[in-house]
Amino acid sequence: MTFCQVFMTQQELLAIKQRFGIIGQSPLLNRDIEIAVQVARTDLSVLITGESGVGKEHFPKIIHAYSARKHGAYFAVNCGAIPEGTIDSELFGHEKGAFTDAKAEHKGYFEIADGGTLFLDEVGELPLQTQVRLLRVLETGEFLRMGSSTVRKTNVRVVAATNLNMRQATEDGRFREDLFYRLNTVEIRVPALRERKEDIPLLFRKFAVDFCSRYQMPPLSLSDDATRLLQNCYWRGNIRQLKNLAEQIAVIEMDHQISADTLRKYLPKEENQQGIVLRNPAQEQTKDYSHEIGILYNMVMQNKKDLESLKELLLNGRRKEEIPARTVIRQPEDDEPWENGEIIEDERQEEQPQSPVSVSLEDTNRELIKEALERSGGNRKVAAAQLGISERTLYRKIKEYGL
Repeated sequence: MTFCQVFMTQQELLAIKQRFGIIGQSPLLNRDIEIAVQVARTDLSVLITGESGVGKEHFPKIIHAYSARKHGAYFAVNCGAIPEGTIDSELFGHEKGAFTDAKAEHKGYFEIADGGTLFLDEVGELPLQTQVRLLRVLETGEFLRMGSSTVRKTNVRVVAATNLNMRQATEDGRFREDLFYRLNTVEIRVPALRERKEDIPLLFRKFAVDFCSRYQMPPLSLSDDATRLLQNCYWRGNIRQLKNLAEQIAVIEMDHQISADTLRKYLPKEENQQGIVLRNPAQEQTKDYSHEIGILYNMVMQNKKDLESLKELLLNGRRKEEIPARTVIRQPEDDEPWENGEIIEDERQEEQPQSPVSVSLEDTNRELIKEALERSGGNRKVAAAQLGISERTLYRKIKEYGL
């Protein structure tokens, strides 16, 4: 869902950033804050996406604080940190005796957050069975405690977050497509740190001041070349990685005039370069099937070579001494030696030329897939893993070859 542009003054943006501990002036970051404030006025489900360590946890708090539910409860649940066997009980509750350790009834988050906001972090890690329950409560507001047949009602605003590529997860069958679209009514994509290069020096200085104050160290300062180096790094761990770097330098370095050479000692090797070429985020979210196609092509070519070797063996492998002799009895000619009025000679069958084995790539491809399906008992997921291709590619090939 797309919202019209919200015009917020710099003072309003600054007030929100100070309230929620957000640092930066990136236009991408400012736009995310504006969308969060605007969508807060509604009860729409919001999906916050972005890499690990970009600060996704700030936006559910903004949405709750600027909504009509701001006086209600706010709970943040890390779905990836709760064991699969207890996640349903944590979210929806259970009755006494529902399972071995259920010695008393237990209210889940959807029950105790009634009238408030529930933040489901790492929602892509939910088991499929729990996803079914979550879809029901989002659509109808109804849920069942574990071990109960009594339908309960709740009025909860759900904000979810994930660092997964959810569209790929739905294609792979790891996340329900209907639940994805139900959660993704409005999407807020938090930019990676490398997309906010202008904010990197600000963040580093803030972290450095905090840690130097905590550990009673002299303040840090960056040289110009060190600042450029920070901005040119890829930052796989995003803000979390930058914060960790600032803490290490604040504690370890005696000279707090930080140069690029000093900085390089704390950077991973792949990031320890100036002028590093940054990846295109748009390309990162697009699934690249070239690797899978390459694997399949190599398998086909290898099988073609094996078939060619087999053909050579069939055509040239027979040695003359291996061909059975055929005894021919005939009357001798006048000038030929003979024995008992008969001549005996050995003749060997002449090899009949074999017709070349003609195998196309398509035929080989079809046979590979057919064998993989037979070995897996028709299980496409297992067959795709054996072939080294995605399940979606396998499904397309099955339709193409009429298997």
